[in-house]
Amino acid sequence: MAIPRQLPNAITVARIPLAVVFFVLLLLGGTYGEESVGLRWAAAILFIVAISTDWVDGYLARRFDIVSDFGKLWDPIADKLLTGAGFIGLAVLGELNWWLVVIVLVREWGITVHRLMVAKEHVVAAAWMGKVKTTVQAVALSWALLPLYLLIGLDLWVLVTGVLMIAVLVLTVASGVDYIVAQVRGSRQRP
Repeated sequence: MAIPRQLPNAITVARIPLAVVFFVLLLLGGTYGEESVGLRWAAAILFIVAISTDWVDGYLARRFDIVSDFGKLWDPIADKLLTGAGFIGLAVLGELNWWLVVIVLVREWGITVHRLMVAKEHVVAAAWMGKVKTTVQAVALSWALLPLYLLIGLDLWVLVTGVLMIAVLVLTVASGVDYIVAQVRGSRQRP
C-alpha cells in the first residue's frame, strides 16, 4: 500500500491549529471545568487525539521510509506547541504552578530555538530520552485535562496530577541536560 509522501508532514502540521483550538476550549471550560465540564471534556479529548498523531506521523514516516528533514524539525515543534498550550492553559486556570510551567517551557523552547539555529548545518532529531519525556508529558497532561475528579474525587485527582507533574519535571530537565551534552560532544567531533 502506497501512501502520499507528504502525509506524515501534513499530520504534523495539522497539530499546530489543533493546539490553538484546544487552548481556547480549555480556557472556555474554566478551572476544573467549572464554566463548562463539556468544554473541558472536549479540550481533553482534542488534546489526546492531537498528541496521538505524533505517534501516527512518526510511524508512517518510518514504516514507509519517508522520513524527512521537515518532519524531524517540525514534529517536535508541533509537539511543543500542543504541550505548551496545555501547560500554559492549566497554569492560567490555576491548576498548575507557574514555576513548573516556566521550567518546562524554558527547556522546551530553548532546545527548539537551538534546533532552528543549527538547522542549516544539520537537523537534530529527537533522542530517546526526549521521546520518553514527550510521552510522559502527554500522559500527565491528558490526566490533568480530563475532569476525572468527577469520578474519583478532587483530592486523589490532584495527588495523581502532582506525582505525574513531578515526573514531567524530572524528565524534562534530565532530557534537556542529555540534549546539551550530546550537542557539545557532537560539536567537538565536527570539523
